[in-house]
Amino acid sequence: MSSQQTEISLVVALKNEEDNVQPLIKKVDEALQGLDYELILIDDGSTDHTVKKIKEVLSHRIKLVVFRKNFGQTQAMKAGIDVAQGLYIVTMDGDLQNDPSDIPMMYKKAVEEDWDMVAGRRKNRKDGFFLRKLPSRIANYLIRNSTKVRISDYGCSLKIFKSDIAKNLGLYGELHRFIPVLAALQGATITEMDVNHHARTAGKSKYGMGRTFKVISDLLLMVFFLKYAQKPMHLFGTMGFLTLMGGMAINIYMLVEKIMGHEIWGRPLLLLGILLVLGGIQLITIGIIADIQMRTYYESQDKKTYSVRTIITKEA
Repeated sequence: MSSQQTEISLVVALKNEEDNVQPLIKKVDEALQGLDYELILIDDGSTDHTVKKIKEVLSHRIKLVVFRKNFGQTQAMKAGIDVAQGLYIVTMDGDLQNDPSDIPMMYKKAVEEDWDMVAGRRKNRKDGFFLRKLPSRIANYLIRNSTKVRISDYGCSLKIFKSDIAKNLGLYGELHRFIPVLAALQGATITEMDVNHHARTAGKSKYGMGRTFKVISDLLLMVFFLKYAQKPMHLFGTMGFLTLMGGMAINIYMLVEKIMGHEIWGRPLLLLGILLVLGGIQLITIGIIADIQMRTYYESQDKKTYSVRTIITKEA
């Protein structure tokens, strides 16, 4: 490790956590004694005294990033990761439900076993069953089986990554829930381990049932990224071809009916045939445009469509 580079950068997104932030800083300092770390706190548009409380205990280990307004947890995480200088980057919530004392064990596992990412799995989760645990279990089941990224607890924010993986996650919208999937897109090696979980003692939870539909929408996007991001024509082209063939088959049948003297105008089957033909053409066109955009994305920025873990040679 370079003597100029920090071992761990701990990124914590905060919004209206004035009663939690100072105890959090104290717990982090106690837990990471003996490690070279930096604590990056991102204030995501707080309307209370969160920033003031941080400034009261500011030290050389702490970097405070203050947003002009609320941009959301995903963007706060991205901002913290962009600022981070550590070889390993840790993310966690600022509500004291995650336990900083778990970080040294996760760091040790990541380094000694050479994992690109170690994800936390909340043990004895201290949340309500119907509003938090049950929706979380359903979401975890859907994400695991849709993406084939076998992580038990996607909702646990406590994770540690190698810096190069974290800085290339591509966090947009509200994709922080899918960080393991984004890491898997880079070919990251991922494991998980049990971590502690505590009941919230101060502040108000930012989560609710309203996020369910957002998770489902983002899940569809993740499945697309995993399977078709580099080959969108395989999805839209196949769907378009099948739709077009179905429409043409119906229209040929209706043409035969017309030749045989039957009245076909206004029949629902004729309308269906026309719609399928038009829909098939549109899907194929979308596939072509998406494929062109994919090529432009990679070639205009000289991005690679692959990721190399290491290159091994034998000296002569």
